[in-house]
Amino acid sequence: MDQKTYPVSHSDAEWRRILTPEQYEVLRGHATERPGSCALLVEKRAGTFSCAGCGTPLFRSKVKFESGTGWPSFNEPLPGAVETTTDRSHGMVRTEVHCAHCGGHLGHVFDDGPPPTHLRYCINGVALDFEPAA
Repeated sequence: MDQKTYPVSHSDAEWRRILTPEQYEVLRGHATERPGSCALLVEKRAGTFSCAGCGTPLFRSKVKFESGTGWPSFNEPLPGAVETTTDRSHGMVRTEVHCAHCGGHLGHVFDDGPPPTHLRYCINGVALDFEPAA
């Protein structure tokens, strides 16, 4: 985890208490869930996807699309919701996506998405909560 201070901050023990073990591994440990393992992959209702760590709204369902990768994919985050850093792990260079409010690892962004942005925010479903529209 980088050294930036985020608006939502907890000790490691608090994060372990707040999150499930799998959420902790992904959000705090930069792990990746197994592809196809999250129910949010097939979520099609109107609503908002938020950070499972802090509740910050991240993506609206209208920008979610089926990428065939096994992870929920979006082509545009809500303004100011996410930040990116360079990820040089696993012998490759990728752009990591994390929550702008708690720093939780969400996934990665690639430039092979659909128009109009041509971006694919490939997000771990366990890092998200979903709130259906009223």
